[in-house]
Amino acid sequence: QVQLVESGGGLVQAGDSLRLSCAASGRTFSTYRMGWFRQAPGKEREFVATISPSGGVTNYADSVKARFTISRDNAKNTVYLQMNSLKPEDTAVYYCAASSSLYYTSSSYDFRSWGQGTQVTVSS
Repeated sequence: QVQLVESGGGLVQAGDSLRLSCAASGRTFSTYRMGWFRQAPGKEREFVATISPSGGVTNYADSVKARFTISRDNAKNTVYLQMNSLKPEDTAVYYCAASSSLYYTSSSYDFRSWGQGTQVTVSS
């Protein structure tokens, strides 16, 4: 398994931007599909975005499409989530996760390694 550590969360105002980073340990980072999920208070964890092992294919939840961008740097063992035009409803703990699936999946059950999460709070 791979160990994941997120950073970059914080308190921002609506309309602002944030970039989350997720640093991974291990030599096999480039073989994992990576994803971002989020969980708001009182709600279930939900899919945000995923990126293929090579970085060539990305997929997004409809709620963040055109506002968020997932990317990765396999040389740095890091995956990013650029979040623009943030809304109060984006407030949540954001988790980075790794999956051995080579194909698109938005199910949290397919992601076996998880970070500890980073809080993002968007004020109106």
